[in-house]
Amino acid sequence: MSTRIVVIVGTPLPDTLNHALAASYTDAARAAGAEVRVIDLATEEAPAHPRTAGEVRMPRTADDAPLDAVAARAIEDIAWAEHVVFFFPQWWGTYPGALKVFIDRVFLSGFAFRYRPTGPLWDKLLTGRTARIVMTMDSPRVWNAVVYRHAAETSLRHAVLGYCGVRTIGVTRFDQVRHRSDESRRAWIAETARRGARDAGRPIRHRVPIGAGAGAGAGAGAGAGV
Repeated sequence: MSTRIVVIVGTPLPDTLNHALAASYTDAARAAGAEVRVIDLATEEAPAHPRTAGEVRMPRTADDAPLDAVAARAIEDIAWAEHVVFFFPQWWGTYPGALKVFIDRVFLSGFAFRYRPTGPLWDKLLTGRTARIVMTMDSPRVWNAVVYRHAAETSLRHAVLGYCGVRTIGVTRFDQVRHRSDESRRAWIAETARRGARDAGRPIRHRVPIGAGAGAGAGAGAGAGV
Protein backbone atom coordinates (compact mmCIF):
# COMPACT_ATOMS: atom_id res chain seq x y z
CA MET A 1 0.00 0.00 0.00
CA SER A 2 1.33 3.44 -0.94
CA THR A 3 2.45 5.89 1.72
CA ARG A 4 0.12 8.91 1.88
CA ILE A 5 2.10 12.15 2.07
CA VAL A 6 0.97 15.77 2.31
CA VAL A 7 3.54 18.43 1.36
CA ILE A 8 2.90 21.93 2.74
CA VAL A 9 4.77 24.83 1.13
CA GLY A 10 4.63 27.41 3.92
CA THR A 11 5.52 30.65 2.20
CA PRO A 12 3.21 33.31 0.71
CA LEU A 13 5.72 34.09 -2.04
CA PRO A 14 5.52 32.10 -5.32
CA ASP A 15 8.39 30.52 -7.25
CA THR A 16 10.85 30.35 -4.37
CA LEU A 17 13.66 28.00 -3.43
CA ASN A 18 11.20 26.30 -1.10
CA HIS A 19 8.98 25.56 -4.10
CA ALA A 20 11.90 23.99 -5.93
CA LEU A 21 12.75 21.89 -2.89
CA ALA A 22 9.12 20.83 -2.42
CA ALA A 23 8.74 19.93 -6.09
CA SER A 24 11.90 17.84 -5.98
CA TYR A 25 10.69 16.00 -2.88
CA THR A 26 7.22 15.47 -4.36
CA ASP A 27 8.46 14.16 -7.69
CA ALA A 28 10.85 11.72 -6.05
CA ALA A 29 8.26 10.49 -3.55
CA ARG A 30 5.71 9.90 -6.31
CA ALA A 31 8.28 8.12 -8.44
CA ALA A 32 8.98 5.84 -5.46
CA GLY A 33 5.31 4.95 -5.20
CA ALA A 34 3.86 7.39 -2.67
CA GLU A 35 0.57 9.21 -3.04
CA VAL A 36 1.31 12.90 -2.54
CA ARG A 37 -0.96 15.89 -2.09
CA VAL A 38 0.51 19.41 -2.12
CA ILE A 39 -0.81 22.46 -0.25
CA ASP A 40 0.91 25.58 -1.60
CA LEU A 41 0.17 28.65 0.52
CA ALA A 42 1.60 30.92 -2.20
CA THR A 43 -0.66 29.86 -5.05
CA GLU A 44 -3.77 28.31 -3.51
CA GLU A 45 -6.55 29.94 -1.57
CA ALA A 46 -5.56 29.91 2.09
CA PRO A 47 -7.67 30.23 5.24
CA ALA A 48 -7.99 33.76 6.58
CA HIS A 49 -6.71 34.48 10.07
CA PRO A 50 -9.31 33.60 12.72
CA ARG A 51 -11.57 36.28 14.15
CA THR A 52 -13.75 34.16 16.44
CA ALA A 53 -13.11 31.34 18.90
CA GLY A 54 -15.28 29.08 16.76
CA GLU A 55 -12.75 29.30 13.94
CA VAL A 56 -10.02 27.57 15.96
CA ARG A 57 -12.07 24.53 16.95
CA MET A 58 -14.22 21.96 15.22
CA PRO A 59 -17.99 22.58 15.30
CA ARG A 60 -19.41 20.90 18.40
CA THR A 61 -23.16 21.33 18.00
CA ALA A 62 -25.62 21.94 15.20
CA ASP A 63 -25.73 25.58 16.28
CA ASP A 64 -22.00 26.11 15.64
CA ALA A 65 -20.92 27.67 12.37
CA PRO A 66 -19.66 25.11 9.83
CA LEU A 67 -16.00 24.89 8.97
CA ASP A 68 -14.62 27.35 6.47
CA ALA A 69 -14.47 25.52 3.12
CA VAL A 70 -10.76 26.19 2.59
CA ALA A 71 -9.86 25.03 6.09
CA ALA A 72 -12.10 21.98 5.69
CA ARG A 73 -10.21 20.86 2.56
CA ALA A 74 -6.88 21.18 4.35
CA ILE A 75 -8.23 19.27 7.36
CA GLU A 76 -9.33 16.50 5.02
CA ASP A 77 -5.81 16.35 3.57
CA ILE A 78 -4.17 16.13 7.00
CA ALA A 79 -6.67 13.47 8.10
CA TRP A 80 -5.81 11.49 4.94
CA ALA A 81 -2.04 11.80 5.40
CA GLU A 82 0.32 9.39 7.09
CA HIS A 83 3.32 11.68 6.66
CA VAL A 84 3.36 15.50 6.53
CA VAL A 85 6.28 17.54 5.19
CA PHE A 86 6.70 21.26 5.82
CA PHE A 87 8.82 23.50 3.60
CA PHE A 88 9.28 27.11 4.69
CA PRO A 89 11.78 29.98 4.94
CA GLN A 90 12.79 31.27 8.33
CA TRP A 91 11.35 34.76 8.81
CA TRP A 92 12.11 36.74 11.96
CA GLY A 93 13.45 33.63 13.65
CA THR A 94 10.35 31.48 13.08
CA TYR A 95 8.12 30.85 10.05
CA PRO A 96 5.97 33.09 7.84
CA GLY A 97 2.61 34.32 9.09
CA ALA A 98 0.90 32.42 6.26
CA LEU A 99 2.03 29.13 7.79
CA LYS A 100 1.05 30.25 11.30
CA VAL A 101 -2.47 31.12 10.10
CA PHE A 102 -2.68 27.75 8.34
CA ILE A 103 -1.79 26.00 11.60
CA ASP A 104 -4.30 28.08 13.57
CA ARG A 105 -7.12 27.24 11.15
CA VAL A 106 -6.31 23.58 10.44
CA PHE A 107 -4.79 22.00 13.56
CA LEU A 108 -8.04 22.53 15.43
CA SER A 109 -9.26 21.45 18.81
CA GLY A 110 -11.48 18.46 18.13
CA PHE A 111 -9.51 17.48 15.05
CA ALA A 112 -5.81 17.57 15.97
CA PHE A 113 -6.19 17.38 19.76
CA ARG A 114 -8.91 17.33 22.40
CA TYR A 115 -8.85 18.49 26.00
CA ARG A 116 -10.18 16.01 28.53
CA PRO A 117 -13.24 16.95 30.60
CA THR A 118 -11.19 17.21 33.79
CA GLY A 119 -7.52 17.67 34.57
CA PRO A 120 -4.66 19.21 32.57
CA LEU A 121 -4.18 16.38 30.05
CA TRP A 122 -5.40 16.13 26.46
CA ASP A 123 -5.83 13.53 23.71
CA LYS A 124 -3.47 13.61 20.74
CA LEU A 125 -5.78 12.92 17.81
CA LEU A 126 -3.13 12.77 15.05
CA THR A 127 -1.09 10.00 16.68
CA GLY A 128 0.41 7.54 14.22
CA ARG A 129 1.49 10.16 11.72
CA THR A 130 5.03 11.34 11.08
CA ALA A 131 6.44 14.62 9.83
CA ARG A 132 9.54 16.12 8.26
CA ILE A 133 10.60 19.78 8.50
CA VAL A 134 12.68 21.43 5.76
CA MET A 135 13.58 25.08 6.28
CA THR A 136 15.73 27.66 4.53
CA MET A 137 17.38 30.60 6.27
CA ASP A 138 19.85 33.38 5.63
CA SER A 139 21.44 33.09 9.07
CA PRO A 140 24.26 30.64 9.85
CA ARG A 141 23.33 27.50 11.72
CA VAL A 142 25.26 28.56 14.82
CA TRP A 143 23.25 31.81 14.98
CA ASN A 144 20.02 29.88 14.62
CA ALA A 145 21.09 27.57 17.43
CA VAL A 146 22.63 30.05 19.89
CA VAL A 147 20.59 33.22 19.33
CA TYR A 148 17.24 31.91 18.01
CA ARG A 149 17.52 28.61 19.91
CA HIS A 150 16.00 26.76 16.96
CA ALA A 151 12.75 28.67 17.55
CA ALA A 152 11.07 27.81 14.25
CA GLU A 153 11.60 24.07 14.33
CA THR A 154 11.09 23.86 18.11
CA SER A 155 7.71 25.57 17.83
CA LEU A 156 6.55 23.44 14.92
CA ARG A 157 8.03 20.16 16.13
CA HIS A 158 6.94 20.30 19.77
CA ALA A 159 4.25 22.95 20.28
CA VAL A 160 2.24 21.93 17.19
CA LEU A 161 3.10 18.49 15.83
CA GLY A 162 4.15 16.80 19.06
CA TYR A 163 1.21 18.32 20.91
CA CYS A 164 -1.11 16.64 18.40
CA GLY A 165 0.71 13.29 18.40
CA VAL A 166 2.73 13.67 15.19
CA ARG A 167 6.30 12.35 15.44
CA THR A 168 8.92 14.42 13.58
CA ILE A 169 11.47 12.12 11.96
CA GLY A 170 13.83 14.75 10.57
CA VAL A 171 14.70 18.44 10.45
CA THR A 172 16.75 19.83 7.55
CA ARG A 173 18.20 23.34 7.66
CA PHE A 174 19.63 24.94 4.52
CA ASP A 175 21.51 27.99 5.82
CA GLN A 176 23.03 31.23 4.49
CA VAL A 177 20.86 30.99 1.40
CA ARG A 178 21.67 34.48 0.07
CA HIS A 179 25.36 33.65 -0.12
CA ARG A 180 25.11 30.20 -1.63
CA SER A 181 25.96 29.35 -5.23
CA ASP A 182 23.61 27.82 -7.78
CA GLU A 183 25.65 24.64 -7.43
CA SER A 184 24.87 24.52 -3.71
CA ARG A 185 21.17 25.03 -4.38
CA ARG A 186 21.16 22.24 -6.94
CA ALA A 187 22.83 19.99 -4.36
CA TRP A 188 20.10 20.87 -1.83
CA ILE A 189 17.39 20.05 -4.37
CA ALA A 190 19.02 16.69 -5.09
CA GLU A 191 19.37 15.98 -1.36
CA THR A 192 15.70 16.75 -0.84
CA ALA A 193 14.74 14.40 -3.65
CA ARG A 194 16.63 11.60 -1.93
CA ARG A 195 14.68 12.27 1.25
CA GLY A 196 11.43 12.13 -0.70
CA ALA A 197 12.31 8.74 -2.14
CA ARG A 198 13.33 7.44 1.29
CA ASP A 199 10.16 8.70 2.94
CA ALA A 200 8.06 7.05 0.25
CA GLY A 201 9.73 3.72 0.92
CA ARG A 202 9.92 3.98 4.69
CA PRO A 203 7.82 1.30 6.40
CA ILE A 204 4.74 2.68 8.14
CA ARG A 205 4.65 1.29 11.68
CA HIS A 206 0.90 1.64 11.97
CA ARG A 207 -1.37 2.39 9.04
CA VAL A 208 -3.43 5.50 9.75
CA PRO A 209 -7.09 4.94 8.81
CA ILE A 210 -8.19 7.50 6.24
CA GLY A 211 -9.97 10.29 8.09
CA ALA A 212 -8.53 9.42 11.51
CA GLY A 213 -8.43 12.48 13.71
CA ALA A 214 -11.38 14.12 11.97
CA GLY A 215 -13.92 13.47 14.70
CA ALA A 216 -16.04 16.13 16.34
CA GLY A 217 -16.59 16.72 20.05
CA ALA A 218 -13.88 19.26 20.66
CA GLY A 219 -14.16 20.16 24.29
CA ALA A 220 -13.02 23.63 25.25
CA GLY A 221 -10.50 24.00 22.48
CA ALA A 222 -7.64 26.36 21.71
CA GLY A 223 -8.75 29.93 21.90
CA ALA A 224 -11.70 29.18 24.17
CA GLY A 225 -10.44 31.70 26.68
CA VAL A 226 -10.28 34.63 24.22
